Amino acid sequence: MMNPILFIVQKKAIALFQNLGTLTLLLLAFPFNLLLVCTSLILNFLRTPLGKKVVAKNPKNILITGGKMTKALQLARSFHAAGHRVFLVETPKYWLSGHRFSQAVANLYTVPAPEKDPDGYCQGLLAIVKGEKIDLFIPVSSPVASYYDSLAKPILAPDCEVLHFDPDITKMLDNKFTLCTQASELGLTAPKVFFITNPQQILDFDFTAQGSKYILKSLRYDSVTRLDLTQLPFEGMEEYVKKLPISEERPWVMQEFITGQEYCTHSTVRNGKIRLHCCSKSSPFQVNYEEVDKPEIYQWVEEFVGKLNLTGQISFDFIQTEEGTVYPVECNPRTHSAITMFHDHPGVANAYLDARDEPAIKPLPNSKPTYWLYHELWRLNEISSLSDLQAWIDKIVKGTDAIFRVDDPLPFLMVHHWQIPLLLLDNLRKLKGWVRIDFNIGKLVELGGD
Repeated sequence: MMNPILFIVQKKAIALFQNLGTLTLLLLAFPFNLLLVCTSLILNFLRTPLGKKVVAKNPKNILITGGKMTKALQLARSFHAAGHRVFLVETPKYWLSGHRFSQAVANLYTVPAPEKDPDGYCQGLLAIVKGEKIDLFIPVSSPVASYYDSLAKPILAPDCEVLHFDPDITKMLDNKFTLCTQASELGLTAPKVFFITNPQQILDFDFTAQGSKYILKSLRYDSVTRLDLTQLPFEGMEEYVKKLPISEERPWVMQEFITGQEYCTHSTVRNGKIRLHCCSKSSPFQVNYEEVDKPEIYQWVEEFVGKLNLTGQISFDFIQTEEGTVYPVECNPRTHSAITMFHDHPGVANAYLDARDEPAIKPLPNSKPTYWLYHELWRLNEISSLSDLQAWIDKIVKGTDAIFRVDDPLPFLMVHHWQIPLLLLDNLRKLKGWVRIDFNIGKLVELGGD
């Protein structure tokens, strides 16, 4: 067994080289990105006299949370392009968001982290709403913040419209057990689920009688364990199960494992009607989005939100079997990164603002798929053949970076060479490691992190 002191020293040494190495790579990429951004700025300056600024007939002030995440930037750009004024919100840790440099963002505010100071969070939002005369509040929540945004709803509602669910609906949607139970009660397809508060429940479970494979998921969001798709039962699983942090305080769900193609969706809904919808093939670590038409999935979502008369933003993970049946495996009552597929759609702002019953908008038929360039560069080390390389090149050529825009290039530079480096420097100062960098949501994914 390793000496505890030696283990700590080794861990800190790894963190030191991990952070320094990544900072070095970002520094090497900086001149190329700087040249790209400066060229774009010059072109924009030369074209400015010829361009016409869009002014909405009834301009609104929009407040969007989750300012560090690309999906918040995408919404800001969509509203700005339609002639509205946009403000972003983040917690103090992410004051450094590169999105604050976007021409689509009037200002970025910070409020207390909701899980640490719920009342301060709500009052901070209220102060911004009143100070900037906000018309519409759109939470682009982190998994932790979704419920607190629901708590903020009645506090903000007298001063602005809040496009989010009430607390009881948010809790139901965000819980994999109650989601599947609710879907079944509505007459919709759903996998079998079991509520787990003790590892012994799993060991005593009659898998033979149920006749299915199962996977375990923490009901509390965990950015690391959520990627574990170990199928139960298997020989020797007792040791595996007993290592999981399952308890009354931290319940899990055992969900039937469905085989098939996985899809992710985002829908913006008002009064039980879908106003905006997109669907893409999915993967455990999703950083590529390309619209696919799945009428069966759209119908499932349409029935679900209609029967519950929902208003807000709702995202699902579905699995469709070979027979064509769709099963929801997870729901997130918040904005999905798949909304980046609307990067060139002129109707996003209207879909969010207009309550009239009109057909839902979807990504444009010729819209390019989205990716994050720095994730794709990292994936170069996975290429092992010429065909892999060709597929990678095709993805870059046929798609578009979700952050970079020729007419708004600064966020691309500042996310990769300001926001992420400052987070790395902070971890370097603490000699703290991380699991991976997620440029999409603008953070370092850490064990026990936010």
